[in-house]
Amino acid sequence: MATDIKDTAHPFDAASVMGLLPARPRLLALGEPTHGEDALLDLRNELFRELVEREGYRTIAIETDCLRGLVVDDHVASGAGTLDEVMEQGFSHGWGASAANRELVRWMRAYNEGRPAAERLRFAGFDGPLEIAAAESPRQALAALHGYLAAHVDADLLPCASETLDELLGGDDRWTEPAAMMDPARSVGRSAEAGRLRLVADDLAALLDEQRPHLTAVSTPEEWDRARLYGRTALGLLRYHHWMADTSPARLARLVAVRDRMMSLNLLALAERGPTFVYAHNAHLQREKSSMRMGGRPLEWWSAGALVGAELGEEYAFVATALGTIRHQGVDAPPPDTVEGLLYALPEGRCVVDARRLAAVLGDTRPAPRVSPWFGYAPLDPAHLAAAEGLVFVRDVPQL
Repeated sequence: MATDIKDTAHPFDAASVMGLLPARPRLLALGEPTHGEDALLDLRNELFRELVEREGYRTIAIETDCLRGLVVDDHVASGAGTLDEVMEQGFSHGWGASAANRELVRWMRAYNEGRPAAERLRFAGFDGPLEIAAAESPRQALAALHGYLAAHVDADLLPCASETLDELLGGDDRWTEPAAMMDPARSVGRSAEAGRLRLVADDLAALLDEQRPHLTAVSTPEEWDRARLYGRTALGLLRYHHWMADTSPARLARLVAVRDRMMSLNLLALAERGPTFVYAHNAHLQREKSSMRMGGRPLEWWSAGALVGAELGEEYAFVATALGTIRHQGVDAPPPDTVEGLLYALPEGRCVVDARRLAAVLGDTRPAPRVSPWFGYAPLDPAHLAAAEGLVFVRDVPQL
């Protein structure tokens, strides 16, 4: 079997990844099993450069705040802001401190210098304005959507004036209350004002659709895309805050599901623009149901990748990443009866594996699930192997 497994592995490059696919997908997703390892982000950057140069990809979308991502996109497109400012303001989850993310932004800006608009690279965050233990105020998205519509349609068509919007929103600290993640009573999400804002946001988003022929005629494609992003984000944030205030056993499951649905809608919008390379945690991109434990409860939900895959079919492709060791996090060599252990026996430091062929080679042999000694690393679920187009295996992840 060792020889058969070796035959499923190919050099790590874009040609090997694309060779696993029937055609170039609109969304090509590469997952990671852990966050915060620049060695993995360096591989991401390498693959994206090859996809740009050889396969015509022009957009990269990563797991960061979609509104903050506009700051990065403006910089790589036009040079707006300094690199330091962009890294500080353009990323959520602390990703702006990553040297690999900084290099990605620097390279994209250098690539775009002097190129016509149609050939420039684009950057997108596709996560909502959400952190692990908090969610942003919907003010930015609602105010931007309201402002866009107020500039282009009759004021009588708007559901409220901007002053009313400010009154309903109140102070942003009401929305960003850190204690609300664990204590629903601290959330403003089911207040009378929040309920009214959900209706306002729905009316604004509906007006955007109703006025599309006019709005697309008087706006640039960029302005129209951003208006739609503001609408999706406002509705998604208000729905997320609504479920933060819920007291039922379904509360946490609904929160993770709402987040991934927001991700999926952003990815589908990017797919409309052209081929996009997507990078996020495996759990957000896989086709199978995702699962985790949170608040002492097991949670299951359909990931953004599952939702997008159901919509796009073969125009969505998912390549997972699996790891051998992360020794600086206490993750040592994998047991030989796991998928990671079988691949760890290969001599390559990194490779692209035909996941479905590997599943066929394993046949009735059922690899054991790997158990991680560190909460920050999620091993590959061997039952999910055949549901991915490919697998990137990194033998050892060094500390950079």
